[in-house]
Amino acid sequence: MIDPLPERLADNRRWFRVADENWDDPLDPSFAQRHGGRWNPPDSFPTLYLNEDIDTARAQVGHMLAGWPADPEDLDAPFVLVTVALPRNQTVADAVTDEGLERLGLPITYPIDAAGSEVRHSACRPIGAAVKLSGLRGVHARSAATADGSGRELAWFPARTSSKARRVAPDRPFDDWR
Repeated sequence: MIDPLPERLADNRRWFRVADENWDDPLDPSFAQRHGGRWNPPDSFPTLYLNEDIDTARAQVGHMLAGWPADPEDLDAPFVLVTVALPRNQTVADAVTDEGLERLGLPITYPIDAAGSEVRHSACRPIGAAVKLSGLRGVHARSAATADGSGRELAWFPARTSSKARRVAPDRPFDDWR
């Protein structure tokens, strides 16, 4: 059983979404709802995955391309960086501090386990589902895209279909932030 440590996000904080410039709506959380992600299983609930800073966004691109024969620097990629603000008064589960991780049943070495491997999505998904059931609006976590967990990301669970993330700056092409 988990006992999430609540964390209140700062209102009007800027978050970053790595997106494909061809997506109709890069702030639509229904893709992760259908296909799942680290903190939500497939066919579950809407989730929007965001990065806390540009360095973590860069690391996300590298993480997405892991195992491919190209590095981010080699790409003429259609990636854009979308700058986002969430609705006010968002309280999420802390998966950044040692206490927050312990209360979620995760190792304090997260995103790495005791054996030195990345903690799998299969371990995080039931935790995300329990956090959602608890009424919290997401999981603020150490990023698995950074090998040392130094990056930060947010899996945001909108409260209802009318809860929307909003763009707060023009999208930035990949060449401007890689």
